[in-house]
Amino acid sequence: MAATRALPAGLGELEVLAVGTVLLMEALSGISLNGLTIFSFCKTPDLRTPSNLLVLSLALADTGISLNALVAAVSSLLRRWPHGSEGCQVHGFQGFATALASICGSAAVAWGRYHHYCTRRQLAWDTAIPLVLFVWMSSAFWASLPLMGWGHYDYEPVGTCCTLDYSRGDRNFISFLFTMAFFNFLVPLFITHTSYRFMEQKFSRSGHLPVNTTLPGRMLLLGWGPYALLYLYAAIADVSFISPKLQMVQILPKPKESCTS
Repeated sequence: MAATRALPAGLGELEVLAVGTVLLMEALSGISLNGLTIFSFCKTPDLRTPSNLLVLSLALADTGISLNALVAAVSSLLRRWPHGSEGCQVHGFQGFATALASICGSAAVAWGRYHHYCTRRQLAWDTAIPLVLFVWMSSAFWASLPLMGWGHYDYEPVGTCCTLDYSRGDRNFISFLFTMAFFNFLVPLFITHTSYRFMEQKFSRSGHLPVNTTLPGRMLLLGWGPYALLYLYAAIADVSFISPKLQMVQILPKPKESCTS
């Protein structure tokens, strides 16, 4: 059982308690809302369509993020990490894999909606299933690389959860960060933006959009943009100049598109 770590300068017990409370609320609400999406898909035959399979995959990814946040919340409230170094690696891998699956899953949902509304062809199961498998296999692959030495999982500043270690700032971290960010953030963001942009253009004459075409991209930027900026800054500058409160942005709640899909 890990001992309680000394808090970084500028961070008090009250802030750690607040983070733990916010994470707990996010975890419970995320599990509940995404659980409702999963339950609806399983219990309602009319909802079991290839397009909704993409939404189901996104809901599963967001549930995984919520479970990861639940572990972090309990550790924050305990003020220690009770699962040891191996548990840290598992927690980091699970959180990173589900985060990547959520980002790429959002792009898959966007492409699925474009295919449905703009090509006049129904999305087939033999397209949706391989796409979902690709999202999860790709996410697991990228999340496993830090376990094999490209990148590294470690405790976040307070020491109550584990994530990708950005404090080193060495060539290993920088090469992994930029490669991973290109394929798992910029490319999904581009797919999401262009898919909804094409939908806007197609339905601009009628003035009736079947889905909200601006919210998903904004949620992707709002949820993961601060995380990306923190890691980008760590790659080009000394992360020690960032206050512990700002560094904790990476473990705070991210908006979930699957809850509103």
